[in-house]
Amino acid sequence: MDDVGEQARSALERLKLVADDTRWRLLQLLRHSDCQVGELVERTGLAQNLVSYHLTMLRQAGLVHAHRSDADARATYYGANLAGLAALHRQLGVELALPGVTTPALPRAVTVVFLCRANSARSQIAEGWLRALSGARISARSAGTHPATLHPLAVQVMAEAGIDIGYQQAKHVDALEQIASAVVVTVCDIAREECAVWLRAATQLHWSIADPVVVPDADARLQAFRSVRDDLRERVAGLLTLLPSLAAS
Repeated sequence: MDDVGEQARSALERLKLVADDTRWRLLQLLRHSDCQVGELVERTGLAQNLVSYHLTMLRQAGLVHAHRSDADARATYYGANLAGLAALHRQLGVELALPGVTTPALPRAVTVVFLCRANSARSQIAEGWLRALSGARISARSAGTHPATLHPLAVQVMAEAGIDIGYQQAKHVDALEQIASAVVVTVCDIAREECAVWLRAATQLHWSIADPVVVPDADARLQAFRSVRDDLRERVAGLLTLLPSLAAS
């Protein structure tokens, strides 16, 4: 196994380790204060041999450290190894390509197409976010299977975030060239079913996002648009960290 694979396996094993309820509880306690075994026994209600067993496993994984007491050499204090926990957090972020953890080099000459039914809200917002978050280094497009017109609330909520999408126009998926070589993201469940004919040769992702347009109450509809805007920002930021591997596949 190469070094990258070994690091991934190590991160997975440590994640499994801390997923245990008892070890997670011990880490939570030790994150707040160093403790002796007896204190952990008292706080958890577990047997001493069980607490010692789990502490040993956490120490071996580099997530807990031990320090012999300066006041009584017979006593040992245990504490959370913050550097070890931070390293695990970083490694998981790298393995899952989480935004804010990895800074990938964006691929050149890649097009991302966002598809929904009407191309009036969700796909338009996603297009705007990708163009903004990538610094226009990624070619962002959007289209619909039954295009309508750009919804004014989509323009409004993106303007609240400092992004102008008012110039974008709704278009039919047939109007897009070279879609077969693009990374295609369907942002509504209906479009995913309807777009199968266009997606045979594309790298396809799907984001199941509720349609804010259909919310009946005006105030609730505006809030729905804002929620979709914020959801899509997170998803697009995550997509940027995945694009290098998607473009290479």
